[in-house]
Amino acid sequence: MTGPLHGLALALYAAAALLLALSLARGSRRLALLATVLTGGAVAAHLGALAAYGARYGELPLVGLGPSLSVLALLIGVGSLGVATLGRTGPVGLILVPAAALVVAAAEFAGVRPSGEVLAFRGPWFVLHVTLAMVGYAGLTVAFAAGLMYLVQFRELKAKRFGAVFRFFPPLDTLDRLGRRALLVGLPFLTLALIVGWAWSARFHRPLAPGNPKVIWGVLTWLVFAAALGVRAGGGRRGHRAALASVLGFAVVVAAYLLLRLASAPAGGEFL
Repeated sequence: MTGPLHGLALALYAAAALLLALSLARGSRRLALLATVLTGGAVAAHLGALAAYGARYGELPLVGLGPSLSVLALLIGVGSLGVATLGRTGPVGLILVPAAALVVAAAEFAGVRPSGEVLAFRGPWFVLHVTLAMVGYAGLTVAFAAGLMYLVQFRELKAKRFGAVFRFFPPLDTLDRLGRRALLVGLPFLTLALIVGWAWSARFHRPLAPGNPKVIWGVLTWLVFAAALGVRAGGGRRGHRAALASVLGFAVVVAAYLLLRLASAPAGGEFL
């Protein structure tokens, strides 16, 4: 049942993304509303798929590339539903929903199944650590989506173009607030994840070396969060710089993940 439900979730995410693109092209709020409904259906199917995973394999989908990506995609999907209820932020789903679809597709490609990795110290602390980290990464994704839309909207306004983007995208202030809130929510979660991960490894006498890919990626992501928030403390074109920092920071985190995963693959290490 896990496979069909994941496939249904992917199809619904993709359909919602298509409707959001059409709503931008046609300026139709009805299509955007229908896209929100489909996203809700995708999240429900996704939850069912992960519940079926737990029932089938007797473990939470937190170990291995496929299951971890699936959980991250679910959180992005939930985030897109959340922004759809916050006034005029619904169109941010134009980026978040396709992102959820792409991550689900990547999870399916990797295989949503147990990794077979034996963790002697797997338990509540591990679950808490991974869950907190995933929420943090989802927050960074929302900040990226808001930042990217901010930059596009800013460029359109600067060029005095008041077409579909101007009518469909949220105002710059709204996008700026959403990006800030996403970072303010994501950073504490990621901080707690790093603290729990350190305490968890120390408790079981399995300290992670500073060169461990997971440590590097976690610390790098935390620094990206901190830098994106630090940019907001400056004056001048703060909103524009903050949006750019969120977009570039997200790109750095994704690129670092891919490089670290490739580097750890020859050694047979399990990364994420």
